[in-house]
Amino acid sequence: MVVLMTDFGESEYVGIMKAVIYSDSPGATIADLTHSISPQSIREGAWVLLKTHGFYPKGSVFVCVVDPGVGTSRQGVLVKTHDYTFIGPDNGLLYPACTDNGIESVFTLRVGETASKTFHGRDVFAKAAAAVLNRTEKPLLSKKTAQLRVSLDFHLKGRTGEVVRVDRFGNIVTNIPPLEKSDYHLSCSYIESELKLCDTYFVGPEHGLFLVTGSYGTLEIAAKNAAASRSLPLEVGSRITLD
Repeated sequence: MVVLMTDFGESEYVGIMKAVIYSDSPGATIADLTHSISPQSIREGAWVLLKTHGFYPKGSVFVCVVDPGVGTSRQGVLVKTHDYTFIGPDNGLLYPACTDNGIESVFTLRVGETASKTFHGRDVFAKAAAAVLNRTEKPLLSKKTAQLRVSLDFHLKGRTGEVVRVDRFGNIVTNIPPLEKSDYHLSCSYIESELKLCDTYFVGPEHGLFLVTGSYGTLEIAAKNAAASRSLPLEVGSRITLD
């Protein structure tokens, strides 16, 4: 199975990547993890990949494209971990998930002379994924390296963490775990507030912000039937304290 994750949205670019994979490996099974990563948001993509890759069958091949440095000297990589193969740019996007699953080997990918400098998702990463399925990837591998060149870690020190995603509902997802209590103090760069932890979105207060423990097991700032991000315009990477 090939699993795609990109920031391409509803563009034709996703379909073109699938076409390349199917053309080179007609029997491929392709799953869409998401294409709604915010444009160029490497941190958001890294968080989503970290928290979701383990739901996929062992042996799955992840092709991940959030790549503002496409066409530059940043390297493309194929990473073998304990259970999976990850393909994409070495810009931090793959690092948390690969580290979590246990890196076994890292290979840089060859970029052919005819490859577009703006679309490695099609000309490098999709082709590499099909080659893995066909067990013909060796000619595409440039060199074996000891580790990924670019690391990415999410800040979490005490009760201070960061915003890792703002989902399509406007929920502000953090990497901060919940405590065994129902009332929290929110502190960020420009606001102080008291927030109550609710069991579900439905039982939250009709007005104002509240907290829920999201499906990733971390605290989310929410608003009932509304976008919390409109009241609290935090960005991915913003530092936040919930204690």
